[in-house]
Amino acid sequence: MKAKIILTTIAAACMSFSVMALSINEAKSQGMVGENAAGYLGVIKGSGDVKKLVADINKKRKAKYQQLAKKNGISLSQVEKLAAEKTYKKTSAGHFIQVNGKWVKK
Repeated sequence: MKAKIILTTIAAACMSFSVMALSINEAKSQGMVGENAAGYLGVIKGSGDVKKLVADINKKRKAKYQQLAKKNGISLSQVEKLAAEKTYKKTSAGHFIQVNGKWVKK
């Protein structure tokens, strides 16, 4: 009986992770989030789940940006600027980017 409960819990955790991974793509497609001028995701509209997911992703991005800045002897803001340029180029048509403080569809 305990093993069945553990397996059910693991399955639920895996499914929720898959939903989270998919939800950022859905959130972008639905115009809930976009790429901002600082190299991070921004919430345009959305629930607490979207905000939490964006915060989690941005936390990971910032850690990576800090690592790159240290490795290359440049400032965090320089890495963020380069990251923003790169993400803007990679953003799919119809998704949002931030331009001059406003969200616009690419």
